[in-house]
Amino acid sequence: MLDAALIQQCADPSLKPAIVEQFVTAAGANDPLAVTVKSGGRLILFPKATTQDEAMAIVRQYVGQAVVRVGLTQFPAGVGVKDAADLKPDLVDACQNLRRGTAMFAKVLRIVAKWYGNPRSDEVFPQIFDDAVYAWKTGEFEGVSVFQADDPGKSITIDNVLPADQDKASVDIPPADTNTESVEKGESVGSAEMRIDLSRIGGQ
Repeated sequence: MLDAALIQQCADPSLKPAIVEQFVTAAGANDPLAVTVKSGGRLILFPKATTQDEAMAIVRQYVGQAVVRVGLTQFPAGVGVKDAADLKPDLVDACQNLRRGTAMFAKVLRIVAKWYGNPRSDEVFPQIFDDAVYAWKTGEFEGVSVFQADDPGKSITIDNVLPADQDKASVDIPPADTNTESVEKGESVGSAEMRIDLSRIGGQ
């Protein structure tokens, strides 16, 4: 059971706390120092790490040669890392691991949701969530390597994934440098001359 304060402080804000808890229960570990190593589909066994240094030593030993998952979210340790020396101990820090893991899982959710056509229905969400968890565990979804794949974008959202107070606010947000009213009238922001010209063209 994840500590509510840890979720509030560290988890990606685009995921509701209940989703974060579901995700860690389904795909993560209870121990921030947990390291899982698989090679060729087989689990490699080694003594359980009891310190951050021990956990990182295991990670550095196997990363690049096997699939290494680490921490509360079982974050894929080798993603975006070219050299084992670049791996930082924050991988086994509970807060940092939760932050990175939930941000990555939110991206995986968006990739899966996009494949489903971004449905807004609550009934479809459990299926999307299950597929996202499976993609998290395997690293792939429909032939796409989800950890390396581009994020389809924050605009792609599912009601269940967003905090309740953001559900409506995050849909169809205009770009930050435009004014909604001006855009609707077909005007450029901050251009008084353009405003006059457009009204003449419109015959108003």
